[in-house]
Amino acid sequence: MTDAVILMAYGSPDRLEDVPAYYADVRGGRPIAPEHLADLVERYRRLGIETRNPLNEITERTRAALERELGVPVYTGMRHWRPRIGEAVERALAGGVRRLAGLVLAPHYSRLSVGAYRQQLEAAVAGRAELCVVERWGTDPGFVSFLAGALRGTSAHVVFTAHSLPARVLADGDPYEDELLASAGLVAAEAGLERWSFAYQSASPTGEPWLGPDILEHLDELHAAGVRDILACPLGFVSDHLEIRWDLDTQAREHAERLGVRFGRTPMPNDDARFVRVLAAIVRGATARVEVAAS
Repeated sequence: MTDAVILMAYGSPDRLEDVPAYYADVRGGRPIAPEHLADLVERYRRLGIETRNPLNEITERTRAALERELGVPVYTGMRHWRPRIGEAVERALAGGVRRLAGLVLAPHYSRLSVGAYRQQLEAAVAGRAELCVVERWGTDPGFVSFLAGALRGTSAHVVFTAHSLPARVLADGDPYEDELLASAGLVAAEAGLERWSFAYQSASPTGEPWLGPDILEHLDELHAAGVRDILACPLGFVSDHLEIRWDLDTQAREHAERLGVRFGRTPMPNDDARFVRVLAAIVRGATARVEVAAS
């Protein structure tokens, strides 16, 4: 078994005043349009993070629950906020850790997402500890069953969603879309769904094509096809953060209401004890495979 786990997440600003610095980090030095920054600030303001961000507390509760379940230290490392991935690694190594496991709170692999986390983690470790990184777990049976449990028995048309990425990733052979569709198909089969589809959300205004269809466009398509009851299942996400609370609970819901369509979504896993047990089993399985391969 590993000595410690680095639990990695995208990160989110602690307070409203942190949003400009956070967005600058996300942009990585690329120019920031003032209207885009103002829009992001307004979104966080409407979610109520004036002096504290309850969304970051979800990650902390998940970390603490996973630590209790595994019985080893679990350190949070953020890609775009504090504590950084590098800071988490230094804390772990300072405690004498020599075997680390890295787990991203994103079930499906893309070189632009999980791949980027791995690069940061490997650079921080720099060979100072044995490292096992879990790159994908979207088709893990426990995860599939967890999601299916929230959908079983629904009569609504289910729309699975995930964060969009620039469409150019497909030309590079990135497995992201294939993994998402495989995950959705397994969940739909286990839940016994008769009507379901897939859409993307949360595309950024970068001026290049992103993977689609976008959830708002897809709601239009479903409405035109006569669908009046829709249940979103954001299987590409695992916690209540901006992409859920704003993009789905606010934008998509309001758009559906304008169309006269009933719109709901499944609860996010967050720190649900059943989900935490799934994460623990994934970590144990990955580290066990590494140990067997090394023996």
